[in-house]
Amino acid sequence: QVQLVESGGDLVQAGGSLRLSCVASGSIVSINVMGWYRQAPGKQLEMVAKSSSAPLTTYGDSVKGRFTISRDNAKNTVKLQMNSLKPEDIAVYYCKAEDLKVQVGTRGTDYWGQGTQVTVSS
Repeated sequence: QVQLVESGGDLVQAGGSLRLSCVASGSIVSINVMGWYRQAPGKQLEMVAKSSSAPLTTYGDSVKGRFTISRDNAKNTVKLQMNSLKPEDIAVYYCKAEDLKVQVGTRGTDYWGQGTQVTVSS
Protein backbone atom coordinates (compact mmCIF):
# COMPACT_ATOMS: atom_id res chain seq x y z
CA GLN A 1 0.00 0.00 0.00
CA VAL A 2 1.38 3.39 -1.01
CA GLN A 3 1.36 6.26 1.44
CA LEU A 4 2.52 9.85 1.17
CA VAL A 5 3.38 11.55 4.45
CA GLU A 6 4.15 15.25 4.71
CA SER A 7 5.89 17.05 7.53
CA GLY A 8 7.32 20.45 8.31
CA GLY A 9 4.26 22.65 8.46
CA ASP A 10 4.37 25.22 11.22
CA LEU A 11 3.64 28.77 12.31
CA VAL A 12 6.27 31.25 11.14
CA GLN A 13 6.59 35.02 11.00
CA ALA A 14 6.38 36.85 7.72
CA GLY A 15 9.75 36.85 6.01
CA GLY A 16 10.70 33.57 7.63
CA SER A 17 11.41 30.17 6.13
CA LEU A 18 10.07 26.66 6.36
CA ARG A 19 10.98 23.40 4.72
CA LEU A 20 8.33 20.83 3.95
CA SER A 21 9.14 17.18 3.38
CA CYS A 22 7.18 14.36 1.80
CA VAL A 23 8.03 10.69 1.77
CA ALA A 24 6.30 8.16 -0.45
CA SER A 25 6.41 4.67 1.01
CA GLY A 26 5.24 1.28 -0.14
CA SER A 27 6.00 -0.96 -3.05
CA ILE A 28 7.00 1.72 -5.56
CA VAL A 29 8.64 1.06 -8.91
CA SER A 30 8.66 4.60 -10.24
CA ILE A 31 7.11 8.02 -9.79
CA ASN A 32 6.88 10.36 -12.77
CA VAL A 33 6.10 13.63 -11.01
CA MET A 34 6.28 14.66 -7.36
CA GLY A 35 5.01 18.01 -6.31
CA TRP A 36 3.33 20.32 -3.89
CA TYR A 37 -0.10 21.88 -4.00
CA ARG A 38 -1.82 24.13 -1.53
CA GLN A 39 -5.30 25.17 -0.60
CA ALA A 40 -6.02 28.33 1.31
CA PRO A 41 -9.33 28.79 3.14
CA GLY A 42 -12.09 29.53 0.65
CA LYS A 43 -9.80 29.15 -2.35
CA GLN A 44 -9.17 26.53 -4.99
CA LEU A 45 -6.33 24.07 -4.94
CA GLU A 46 -3.21 25.67 -6.40
CA MET A 47 -0.08 24.09 -7.85
CA VAL A 48 2.95 25.33 -5.93
CA ALA A 49 5.83 23.39 -7.45
CA LYS A 50 6.45 20.07 -9.12
CA SER A 51 9.39 18.03 -10.28
CA SER A 52 9.22 15.49 -13.06
CA SER A 53 11.56 12.63 -13.76
CA ALA A 54 12.73 14.41 -16.96
CA PRO A 55 14.00 16.25 -14.80
CA LEU A 56 11.93 19.38 -15.08
CA THR A 57 10.71 21.68 -12.36
CA THR A 58 7.69 23.96 -12.55
CA TYR A 59 6.65 26.67 -10.10
CA GLY A 60 3.46 28.57 -9.56
CA ASP A 61 3.78 32.25 -10.39
CA SER A 62 3.14 33.33 -6.81
CA VAL A 63 6.10 31.40 -5.41
CA LYS A 64 8.74 31.82 -8.12
CA GLY A 65 12.00 33.07 -6.68
CA ARG A 66 10.95 32.26 -3.11
CA PHE A 67 10.30 28.50 -3.07
CA THR A 68 12.59 25.70 -4.22
CA ILE A 69 11.59 22.11 -4.82
CA SER A 70 14.05 19.27 -4.57
CA ARG A 71 13.58 15.58 -5.13
CA ASP A 72 15.45 12.42 -4.24
CA ASN A 73 14.30 9.69 -6.59
CA ALA A 74 16.18 6.97 -4.75
CA LYS A 75 14.37 7.78 -1.53
CA ASN A 76 11.02 8.77 -3.09
CA THR A 77 11.11 12.06 -1.25
CA VAL A 78 10.37 15.61 -2.24
CA LYS A 79 11.08 18.74 -0.26
CA LEU A 80 9.89 22.29 -0.55
CA GLN A 81 12.12 25.05 0.77
CA MET A 82 9.98 28.10 1.38
CA ASN A 83 11.70 31.44 1.94
CA SER A 84 10.40 34.97 2.36
CA LEU A 85 7.05 33.64 3.50
CA LYS A 86 4.06 35.94 3.28
CA PRO A 87 0.62 35.84 4.91
CA GLU A 88 -0.80 34.93 1.50
CA ASP A 89 1.17 31.67 1.69
CA ILE A 90 -1.10 30.48 4.50
CA ALA A 91 -2.63 27.19 3.38
CA VAL A 92 -2.70 23.46 3.80
CA TYR A 93 0.11 22.08 1.67
CA TYR A 94 -0.37 18.71 0.00
CA CYS A 95 2.19 16.43 -1.54
CA LYS A 96 1.21 14.66 -4.75
CA ALA A 97 2.81 11.78 -6.57
CA GLU A 98 1.70 11.53 -10.18
CA ASP A 99 1.84 8.43 -12.33
CA LEU A 100 3.17 6.29 -9.49
CA LYS A 101 3.69 2.68 -10.53
CA VAL A 102 3.78 -0.26 -8.17
CA GLN A 103 4.47 -2.74 -10.94
CA VAL A 104 6.45 -2.53 -14.17
CA GLY A 105 4.28 -2.28 -17.25
CA THR A 106 1.13 -1.16 -15.44
CA ARG A 107 -0.65 2.17 -15.55
CA GLY A 108 0.38 4.63 -12.89
CA THR A 109 -1.89 6.17 -10.28
CA ASP A 110 -1.89 9.54 -8.57
CA TYR A 111 -1.56 9.69 -4.79
CA TRP A 112 -1.99 12.53 -2.29
CA GLY A 113 -0.70 13.10 1.19
CA GLN A 114 -2.89 14.17 4.07
CA GLY A 115 -1.62 17.75 4.10
CA THR A 116 0.39 19.91 6.44
CA GLN A 117 -0.63 23.35 7.68
CA VAL A 118 1.53 26.40 7.03
CA THR A 119 0.62 29.57 8.88
CA VAL A 120 2.39 32.90 8.46
CA SER A 121 1.89 35.68 10.98
CA SER A 122 2.16 39.27 9.84
